[in-house]
Amino acid sequence: MSDVRHVLVLPDREAAEEVVQELGERFGVVEEPQLVREALAGEDDAEDAQWLVVLRDEAGRLDPGELDAFAGEWDGWREEP
Repeated sequence: MSDVRHVLVLPDREAAEEVVQELGERFGVVEEPQLVREALAGEDDAEDAQWLVVLRDEAGRLDPGELDAFAGEWDGWREEP
Protein backbone atom coordinates (compact mmCIF):
# COMPACT_ATOMS: atom_id res chain seq x y z
CA MET A 1 0.00 0.00 0.00
CA SER A 2 1.54 3.30 -1.06
CA ASP A 3 1.08 6.57 0.74
CA VAL A 4 -0.21 8.76 -2.07
CA ARG A 5 -1.18 12.29 -1.11
CA HIS A 6 -2.64 15.13 -3.08
CA VAL A 7 -2.20 18.73 -1.95
CA LEU A 8 -4.66 21.34 -3.16
CA VAL A 9 -3.65 24.97 -2.58
CA LEU A 10 -6.53 27.39 -2.04
CA PRO A 11 -6.54 31.18 -1.62
CA ASP A 12 -8.52 31.31 1.63
CA ARG A 13 -10.17 29.26 4.35
CA GLU A 14 -13.68 29.60 2.92
CA ALA A 15 -12.57 28.17 -0.42
CA ALA A 16 -10.71 25.35 1.34
CA GLU A 17 -13.76 24.41 3.42
CA GLU A 18 -15.96 24.39 0.29
CA VAL A 19 -13.43 22.17 -1.48
CA VAL A 20 -13.44 19.70 1.44
CA GLN A 21 -17.24 19.42 1.21
CA GLU A 22 -17.23 19.06 -2.57
CA LEU A 23 -14.51 16.38 -2.56
CA GLY A 24 -16.89 13.94 -0.92
CA GLU A 25 -19.75 14.74 -3.26
CA ARG A 26 -17.82 14.91 -6.51
CA PHE A 27 -15.01 12.40 -6.00
CA GLY A 28 -16.43 10.11 -3.32
CA VAL A 29 -13.65 10.94 -0.86
CA VAL A 30 -14.67 9.35 2.44
CA GLU A 31 -11.65 10.10 4.62
CA GLU A 32 -11.73 13.67 5.93
CA PRO A 33 -9.00 15.70 4.18
CA GLN A 34 -6.63 17.69 6.34
CA LEU A 35 -6.88 21.51 6.27
CA VAL A 36 -3.59 23.33 6.81
CA ARG A 37 -3.00 27.09 6.94
CA GLU A 38 0.26 28.08 5.30
CA ALA A 39 1.56 31.60 5.77
CA LEU A 40 3.31 32.97 2.72
CA ALA A 41 7.03 33.59 3.08
CA GLY A 42 7.75 37.00 4.54
CA GLU A 43 4.12 37.81 5.25
CA ASP A 44 2.95 38.67 8.76
CA ASP A 45 -0.66 39.41 7.90
CA ALA A 46 -3.05 36.53 8.56
CA GLU A 47 -4.96 37.52 5.43
CA ASP A 48 -1.92 36.63 3.32
CA ALA A 49 -2.13 32.91 3.90
CA GLN A 50 -2.92 30.03 1.63
CA TRP A 51 -4.91 27.04 2.78
CA LEU A 52 -3.87 23.53 1.87
CA VAL A 53 -6.25 20.61 1.56
CA VAL A 54 -4.25 17.42 1.98
CA LEU A 55 -5.95 14.18 1.05
CA ARG A 56 -4.76 10.61 1.00
CA ASP A 57 -5.34 8.45 -2.04
CA GLU A 58 -3.79 5.08 -1.22
CA ALA A 59 -5.90 3.34 -3.85
CA GLY A 60 -4.72 5.78 -6.54
CA ARG A 61 -8.33 6.49 -7.55
CA LEU A 62 -8.03 10.27 -7.92
CA ASP A 63 -6.79 11.74 -11.19
CA PRO A 64 -4.23 14.52 -10.61
CA GLY A 65 -5.45 16.45 -13.67
CA GLU A 66 -9.05 16.35 -12.50
CA LEU A 67 -8.02 17.51 -9.03
CA ASP A 68 -6.05 20.41 -10.52
CA ALA A 69 -9.05 21.52 -12.59
CA PHE A 70 -11.31 21.06 -9.55
CA ALA A 71 -9.09 23.29 -7.36
CA GLY A 72 -9.00 25.81 -10.21
CA GLU A 73 -12.73 26.39 -9.74
CA TRP A 74 -11.74 28.17 -6.50
CA ASP A 75 -8.66 29.91 -8.00
CA GLY A 76 -6.46 27.19 -6.54
CA TRP A 77 -4.25 24.44 -7.90
CA ARG A 78 -2.87 20.99 -7.15
CA GLU A 79 0.71 20.84 -6.00
CA GLU A 80 3.04 17.86 -5.98
CA PRO A 81 3.70 17.02 -2.30
